[in-house]
Order: sequence, then C-alpha cells, then structure tokens
Amino acid sequence: MNASISLDLDNQWAYMKVHGDEGWEKYPSYFNKFLPHGLEMLDKYGLKITFFIVGRDADDPQNSDVMKEITQRGHEVGNHSYNHEAWFHLYSRDEILDELNKTEEAIFNVTGAKPIGFRGPGFSRSKELFKILKEKNYLYDASTLATWIGPLARAYYFRQSDLTKEERKTREGLFGSFSDGLKRIKPFKWNLDNEAELLEIPVSTIPVFKLPFHFSYLHYLAGVSVSLMNAYLQTAITMCKITNTEPSFLLHPLDLIGGDLIPELNFFPGMELSSSYKAELYDIVMTKLNDNFNLVNMSEHANIILQRKNLPMKIHA
Repeated sequence: MNASISLDLDNQWAYMKVHGDEGWEKYPSYFNKFLPHGLEMLDKYGLKITFFIVGRDADDPQNSDVMKEITQRGHEVGNHSYNHEAWFHLYSRDEILDELNKTEEAIFNVTGAKPIGFRGPGFSRSKELFKILKEKNYLYDASTLATWIGPLARAYYFRQSDLTKEERKTREGLFGSFSDGLKRIKPFKWNLDNEAELLEIPVSTIPVFKLPFHFSYLHYLAGVSVSLMNAYLQTAITMCKITNTEPSFLLHPLDLIGGDLIPELNFFPGMELSSSYKAELYDIVMTKLNDNFNLVNMSEHANIILQRKNLPMKIHA
C-alpha cells in the first residue's frame, strides 16, 4: 500500500504573520537552520518527498543556496501560494492567477523545477482556484483536511495570539470548519465546469474518526506520553489498512526543529520540545510508516491514483 509524504515549507515569518507578531514584515527566515537539518533527516530513510514552497521565500536571496538543495537531493516541489495568507479562498481570479504565476516563476528560478501540485495555506481553497489549476495543467490539489476539529484548533491558536478583531476576521477560515469532518478522506476528483476534472489528494485523517494524525498532532501527544503517541499512530495506520486508505502524511518544519533553535516561535504547540527530542520522535514515526507503506512523493502518488477507474466526483469546495 502506498503513502505520500509532503512538507509545507512554512517559514518563520509566515507563522509570525498568522499569529499577529510584530516584525514578520522583515521576513525573518530559519531556512539556513532548518533545511540542512531536515534534508539530512529525510536522507536517513531514503525519502523523496514533496516540498510545498511559498513563492516569497523562493524569491528571497537569503534562502537561495539552501533551497537549491531540495531538488538537488531528488525531492519534488509544489506551489504553496506566494504570500501564504490563510484567507486565500477569498481571492479573486486575478489575485489567484498572480499568486500562482509568481510562485511558479520564483520556484523555477531557484530550483529549476516547475510545480504541478498545489496546497492552499491553512488548507484554504475555492472552486475558482481549482478551475485555474486545471487550466494551468496542474496534476493535483492537496488543500483538503477532512476533520471536524478545525474550529477548535483555530480557537486555541487565537487564544495564543495578539491578533486584532480585524485580523481575526481575515483568519476566520483558518483550519476549516466543522463541516470539513463530512468530507472524503480518500482521493477524489473535483467536478469543474465544461466537464473538467481535477484530482484532490486530501491530507489524511484517521478513517471513521476523522482525527488528524499528521506530525504536528503526534508531537502534541508525545508531550503527554510517547506511548500515547505510538498508540494513536498505530490506530491511524490500522484504520487506514482496514478501510484501504492510502495516507497522505503531512510534515511541517516545526515538526523537526524545536524552540532551542527557533526561540521566536515558542508560542507554537510542540516548540517546548528540543530539536534532538523531535529527531527521536521522527525516527519512531518514520520507522512505523516505512514498515507499513511504500512511501512516495505527491506526484507519484497522484499518477498511481489516476490510473484507477471510477474515482468519486465532488462539486463544492
């Protein structure tokens, strides 16, 4: 059974921006700390994954040298928007096009590769986005997270932030709605106008229960008990196998580095854990995934899925 692995390459400024912290406008970057460390950890298991890259980071000269390593080491690149705004779903057609085009150009200039997959910041998405992705010959979208706990995660995030009322309003779609728990976990196709279709590969949640199990949630559980984290992950793997669900497993930079390296982001859940301890948790999780699945990048997973007949169709984003 296959499983795809991806990493949303959100930078320090992106977390600060969503959180409402001063100084994000200077676009501070931790890529020189994270990417060498993260790429080495992926190499340990021979993993070739998909990095969803923010265009502004690819355009920033301070990131160029380390970002080149992504494709040089055989990883795929994906489009994660240019400005990484969780209200991306509110953008007009022209704004979406501008974001996609600028990001494609920036990624190509620094990595030599063109993205064929997209993930919205904060899992934001819209039907207009899907139409444009299809027009631009993207292979897949990966902006869906089928879980009912999104509003709870958003409420927790807001309590930890200094956002103004106006800033909270622009972020009111962050992490989705309760109705997302009704969405499909397995891949499907968006049914667009003029009989066009676009493959959607949701970020996996635990089948039936619709609870997230990407690495950020596993870290939270490990803060309580590593045994609890192990049991939770094993439950997710078992349910995927019982329901014949091929997982799409999500990583973030903060899953692999701790507050000892990036103290500015200590407000984020799990950042009280050290980088060395997170490396130990990574070993546990990746060993389990590697033992149970054939781990591939997103486009390889997409091409395997598209060979199958009668994929379900959905209309509404």
